[in-house]
Amino acid sequence: MEALIGDPAHDAAVDAIHSGDVPALQRLLTENPRLASIRLQRHGDRTLLHVATDWPGHFPNVAATLTALVAAGADPNTGAVGEHPETPLHWAASSDDVAAIDALLDNGADIDAPGAVVAGGTPMADATAFGQWDAARRLLERGAGTNLFEAAALGLVAEVHRHLHTSQPAAEDITSSSWGACHGGHVATAAMLLDHGADINWAGYDDLTPLDTARRSEAADVVEWLEQHGGTSAQHSA
Repeated sequence: MEALIGDPAHDAAVDAIHSGDVPALQRLLTENPRLASIRLQRHGDRTLLHVATDWPGHFPNVAATLTALVAAGADPNTGAVGEHPETPLHWAASSDDVAAIDALLDNGADIDAPGAVVAGGTPMADATAFGQWDAARRLLERGAGTNLFEAAALGLVAEVHRHLHTSQPAAEDITSSSWGACHGGHVATAAMLLDHGADINWAGYDDLTPLDTARRSEAADVVEWLEQHGGTSAQHSA
């Protein structure tokens, strides 16, 4: 995929995407046949699919925009440039943009593509790590797989049970997944993982303990459960 500099059509296409002007975008794609698939150097080497799913997402008419881009030759599974080769679906998940998720999947995006900021994982990894729960649930509805952390964060009791009894997760994975359950606001999966040896006061992501992340998520029932079981704040432990 080539990257070109300085073509006014690039800026015009970005503006059309951000404003939801699909007819203008389609005219530009017709006049510039390579536009759908190139990287735009003046826009961080993004493809137009990445432009349409970039933070904060939720651009007007995003489903029609994405469909037009794929119809014009854009590959929905092209990764971003840099350390994390995230696909447009990763970016849509990180923006909690359900309309974009549906449009990308309807146009051939790989629901379990690797490349996430989080451990090189799938779009589900981004959605659960960043607390984008609408996106995570839609990915699940559309058939995405889940690892132990993701299942715990979504409160999927049966799936957590399956992971615990078939994959023999390491102690650190059980602990981090228990943190994920508290991050997602789910006592049931947090309790299952505590029963399997999770450290209830592990200071994990963002240097937060399970109690801290439950408070940040405003998960009052999880906060109460953690306090009853000896959960403390990282500030208290310092």
